[in-house]
Amino acid sequence: MTSATITTKGQVTIPKEIRDYLNLDTGSKVDFVIDENGIVKLIPLNIPVGKLSGILHRKGMKSATLEEMEQTISEGASDWS
Repeated sequence: MTSATITTKGQVTIPKEIRDYLNLDTGSKVDFVIDENGIVKLIPLNIPVGKLSGILHRKGMKSATLEEMEQTISEGASDWS
């Protein structure tokens, strides 16, 4: 079993073994849920890219190819340099 200590500010460092298992990295979001048995669960909110497919689609919108997306990203990045 992996354990951690709560600081005086109520913070806890998630042990590396758990972060690796849940694919958590700096900036990752998590949720805390208390289930029907009173057990607290840590739920990672990192969503696989595949599950995001289509969420921005609007009726009549033309789909972009990967090459078009990369070109647009490159053009946008060059505006920052």
